[in-house]
Formats: sequence, C-alpha cells, structure tokens
Amino acid sequence: MTLAHGRPYLAIPGPSVMPDRVLQAMHRPAPNIYEGALEEMVDGMIPDLKGVARTGGRVAIYVANGHGAWEAALANIALEGARVLMPATGRFGHGWAGVARGLGIGVEMIDFGRAAPIDPARVEAALRADLAAGGAPITAVMASHVDTSTSILNDIKALRAAMDRAGHPALLMVDCIASLGCDRFEMDEWGVDVMVAASQKGLMVPPGLSFVFYSEKAEAVRAKVPRVSLYWDWTPRGQPDAFYQYFGGTAPTHHLYGLRESLDMLAEEGLENVWARHRTLARSIWAAAEVWGQGGPLTLNVADPALRSSAVTALGLGGRNGLRLRKWCERHAGVTLGIGLGMDTPEDPKSEGFFRIGHMGHLNPHMILGLLGSLQAGFTALDIPFGSGGLDAAISVISNASQEENVAPAQDAGCCI
Repeated sequence: MTLAHGRPYLAIPGPSVMPDRVLQAMHRPAPNIYEGALEEMVDGMIPDLKGVARTGGRVAIYVANGHGAWEAALANIALEGARVLMPATGRFGHGWAGVARGLGIGVEMIDFGRAAPIDPARVEAALRADLAAGGAPITAVMASHVDTSTSILNDIKALRAAMDRAGHPALLMVDCIASLGCDRFEMDEWGVDVMVAASQKGLMVPPGLSFVFYSEKAEAVRAKVPRVSLYWDWTPRGQPDAFYQYFGGTAPTHHLYGLRESLDMLAEEGLENVWARHRTLARSIWAAAEVWGQGGPLTLNVADPALRSSAVTALGLGGRNGLRLRKWCERHAGVTLGIGLGMDTPEDPKSEGFFRIGHMGHLNPHMILGLLGSLQAGFTALDIPFGSGGLDAAISVISNASQEENVAPAQDAGCCI
C-alpha cells in the first residue's frame, strides 16, 4: 500500500514548485506574437527582471535551459584560444568549465572540492601569476554563487575584492541559476560583470527560459569580439530594434505569461522579505538535520551555516541510504527528493548515499514541516537511526521567526531594486 495520493511535493532543487498563479497565468490561448499586448508586457517586464538581479545593466533572454545561458555568456566575451579561470565548488562549476572547453576556450581550474567555498586569496594569487606571466590575460573568472550539487554558497563580493586587489582586468561571471530569488545577490553592488540565471528555480516558472545579465564593461568586451553566432549574440536581445529580437525569433509566449506573474509575486512580497523567508525555512531544515545527525548517520554537506545556500541543502546518509530514503519518500509520502549529484566516491560511485532538498521559490512552513515529517517517517520505516527532537528544532526556528516583523515592507509591483 502507498499513502502517496493527493498532491505530490517536488522537493528537488529545480524545477521548483510552480504557484497556482503562475500556472493560471499560462493557461490561455496563444497571443499575437507580432504586436500588441504581448510586446507591451515584455517591454514592461525587463526593468522588473533586472530588479531581481539588482542591476541597471542589460539582460538577454534565451529560449534555453541554464546550460544555454552558460554558452551564451561565454560566446559573447571570448573566442577560441581565450582563457578563463574557474574556481569550482561542485559539479556545476565543472559543467560550466566543460562548456568553455567545448568552445575551444582554455580553462584554468582551481578545485575547492565538494564541501568548501572559494578561497579568494587563492584566486588572487592565480590572477597575479597570470599578469606576471605576460601575454594575453585571462578573459574571465567564472564562479557559481551556489553550486546546486554541493549547496555551497560562495562569497561573490569577496571574490570581486580579490580580483580588484590583483589589479586584473578579467570579467567576473557568476552562475546564479540556483540562487536568483532565493539567496541575496547584488549584481551591481558586488561588481559582477555577467550573471546567468534560469526560470525554473527561484523564478518559479517551468524550465525553458534562461537569462544573461551583463554590465557596460562586459558590453565593451563583446564589442571587441569579431563574431558571435546570431542566436547567442546578446546585443540584439539586450537592445532590440524589433520585438522578435528579444528571443532570436518566436517569443516563448506562455513562459512569458508565467514570468510576468512570478515577477509580480516577488514584487508584492518584497525581495528582502523573499530572501529572509528562504533563509528562515532553510534554517529550519538545517536545525532538524543537525539534531537527527546526533543520533544517526545523517550529515549536512556544508558544516558552516554561513556557507550554506538558502535554496538547496545537500545531505549524506552513507551506504545506499540516500537512494533508499528517496524511493521511500516518493512512493509512500508523495515527496520527491533530489538525487545525490556529483558526490561520488570510490565506495559510492553512484552517489547513492547522498540526497538533496530543494527549498526554493514558492514554499512556506507547512510545506517544509510536511517534508521534514516525511523524512522522519522514512528514517523510521527504513530503520535508519536518527536523533530525537529534529522536528521540534525546525518548529522552534519557524515559530521564533513568525514573531518578528518582516525585514522590509512589501514593495510596489514592478520594483524589486
């Protein structure tokens, strides 16, 4: 017998739970793609989208997933033979580096492993060495704000400071696919030149849209690149003369309707409040996991809470327990957990001892507490030992936060900066 009837809960780190408002906004006939209301909606959406990124720069929208955004960002700033520096903190850093290599771009990798953040001092030393070597300098430093596989949150502001201390001209390019709309990110204030994101996580829209935000400095670099394929070129998308140029062709109409609604939802709540909500709900998960781990094998991949993302948490159970727990939760509780991704070891080549919890976008306390209750039921059913009091610890975090006032008043719709 299974109890997993009723509405399932997709607790993976993207696609995230889609709000009913977004689904309803998308449920309509196809519009005129040449003129009229759709064009007006998109023109009005661009400032709101940039507001979520906290930038006054430009944004290019692609009908693609996050991997497409990776390629688009690189295609506009580097040709074959250029070099980039990748300080990696998980599988997705290595993934972006792989896209660079596929374009003929040389990658200098600094691998910080799967449980530690970027060390800005090591990046600074690498950039100083690059300048000392002479020749054409590294074009860009590419980093993940949050690596979805490890749940490490990197200090992008500190990384920018290290680049400035080195006096290196490289662009700072940041992957915010997992973090945008979940973890605090300040593109302009932190000195980020290029940022990539996607629709299916903190923006609460189905997979299929990706975004490249870019600064004036990045525009200047693009102007020196002699050729960029027509589809990936961000210039007509960021500064279109005709509506179709936003998308390199036919508009992704229904995704855009969903995105318009999700941006309205973020603005109504206020971005500071969105970040605070994510942090509180993440802390409740960590509190439960820390207590459970005192009496069993459960471990948080990132030891320091300050280095954990508010969007995703990677955990280990050892053996094949991550796989067993995922299967039990999906079959018996209607909860789908994220797979252990890129956490393989010689003893666990398929990462079956790990799992991930996605806590991004459209979520609230009853969703999180239901998730945690399902996890505890799974531990019990599978005879996986755990410390007592985990749910009480999570409840304490949430109840204490509920007694505090919102960190900021909700902002007017359409204004997220």
